[in-house]
Amino acid sequence: MSKNLVDTVLTPRARDLGDFNVRRVLPDGRHPMVGPFVFFDHMGPAEFPPGHGIDVRPHPHINLATVTYLFEGELFHHDSLDARQNIEPGAVNWMTAGRGIVHSERSSPESRASHMRIHGIQSWIALPKDDEECEPAFWHHPANTLPQWSHDGIQMRLIAGRAFGYESPVYVFSPMFYVDCNAIASGHVTLPSDYTERAAYIASGQVTVDGQSFDEGQMLVFTAGANATLAIAEGSRIMLLGGEPLSEPRHLWWNFVSSRLERIEQAKQDWREGRFDSVPGDDEFIPLPE
Repeated sequence: MSKNLVDTVLTPRARDLGDFNVRRVLPDGRHPMVGPFVFFDHMGPAEFPPGHGIDVRPHPHINLATVTYLFEGELFHHDSLDARQNIEPGAVNWMTAGRGIVHSERSSPESRASHMRIHGIQSWIALPKDDEECEPAFWHHPANTLPQWSHDGIQMRLIAGRAFGYESPVYVFSPMFYVDCNAIASGHVTLPSDYTERAAYIASGQVTVDGQSFDEGQMLVFTAGANATLAIAEGSRIMLLGGEPLSEPRHLWWNFVSSRLERIEQAKQDWREGRFDSVPGDDEFIPLPE
């Protein structure tokens, strides 16, 4: 494999969230971020018997945006703005935390009534410094509102940003791209060349780059300017992502991301002392880690 093509191969670490495990790829010591992507969790696939499901109690975020995208199952979002939204496969939930927001993520009563399965990706997008303290907001984009097309046997959906001549309706704060590639048949995809930082995450299946094969769970971070083409095996699910790096490094602690360490310390104190807005009708919360 050419050293000038793939810069780094990242391998996820398992994290126990209580109801299920996730595979956490970002942040990584070698690549804390890829473009504005500062956090990348692969959820599941996880299965729950009737009567059980996911219960992520209310918790806070600052200075970032969360992006939830599912391959299977559903998840109900409720936040301190009183936005209530069930997300299904192919749709996008984009929550801008800005100066601060609190939300919960739970399985709906309907999905708990029978055997359920969930599989997807949750990522965090760091906001540019001038936008970190913007007003919090929530947007839902159904699957049929996102650009979709087929290329060489691969079904592609643009989740956010611009790529391959398409633009997603999802509002973004800095140049980025985020694409779901579902290989109905084996095929080839060349990554967009007009972004400084680019990566491909193998959610399932296998890809070959420059004669070397890579498997499920690996994230390939490509060298800036490299003409990278992926040979994607039939049945694989690949996430393409990246964008322009932000001008300042980001600090991450628990659910908080900021360009300023003192802002994270303030958020810790605010959550400990109950100064964040609450999720209407939900008295539960995740305590600050000690």
